[in-house]
Amino acid sequence: MDQRIIDLYDEYTHAPLPRRVFLERLAALAGSAAAIPAILSAIEPNYAHAAIVGEDDTRLAAEKVSFQGATGDVAGYLARPKLADKAPAVIVIHENRGLNAYVEDVTRRLATEGFVALAPDLLSPLGGTPQDPDKARDLIGQLDGDKTVNNLIAAMSYLMAYRYSSAKVGAIGFCWGGGMVNRLALKAPDLKAGVAFYGPAPDPALVTTVKAPLMLHYAGLDQRINAGIPAYEEALKKAGVEHQIHMYEGVNHAFHNDTSAERYNKEAADLAWKRTVEFLRAKLA
Repeated sequence: MDQRIIDLYDEYTHAPLPRRVFLERLAALAGSAAAIPAILSAIEPNYAHAAIVGEDDTRLAAEKVSFQGATGDVAGYLARPKLADKAPAVIVIHENRGLNAYVEDVTRRLATEGFVALAPDLLSPLGGTPQDPDKARDLIGQLDGDKTVNNLIAAMSYLMAYRYSSAKVGAIGFCWGGGMVNRLALKAPDLKAGVAFYGPAPDPALVTTVKAPLMLHYAGLDQRINAGIPAYEEALKKAGVEHQIHMYEGVNHAFHNDTSAERYNKEAADLAWKRTVEFLRAKLA
């Protein structure tokens, strides 16, 4: 697919652009409006494909939960290895489309790797994740950032007290959620590890408060996010924060999200996942 179309879609989902403007510009790039349905089917997420680990997987116990956050009750999806008495815990932070089937599947994937995994619905203060992903994106923009971080700290507290948790908690996030991992690390000294997939960098001046080791995954074609890497990396080094930065050349933002056929890159996604699981096992042991 023309990289200009992928870049336009990234602008649409993150700037964000009104859908009408996005479709007008897409038609211009494609040469006609007739090509739009095929392009959208390839580039927009199809959550029917998000089932690497099925909801009925007998290795796991999975359930809807809620916990008291800074903004009131926060809903979430929790999965754990059924036979483990105690396991390290990981918060899974969703993209700007909310808690959807892809994020729930990632949560189950972590559980099969031996973790208690909790995906909070951070849109809970606004009524929860809607079915329409564009509405979810718009609602994300209405969240109070500081209160959202405090809801994540509450998720940490929930996991630290959870019956099947070892009380060691890490976090993994994607896109907007990757940015929230970076922000959580600034405020949560008890966080044992953070993994951010193509997440916006925090204010470099605040990095001195980070205690958790970080693993940061970036996409080579993701110019918007990558512009923040140099200052963030310099600040991490200056502050003495343990960190790893992995750049996956030739792939796009959201390369781990296998529900978007055109942006997903299996080779990069598999490598990043392998690195992530090994990192979390080492830091949460």
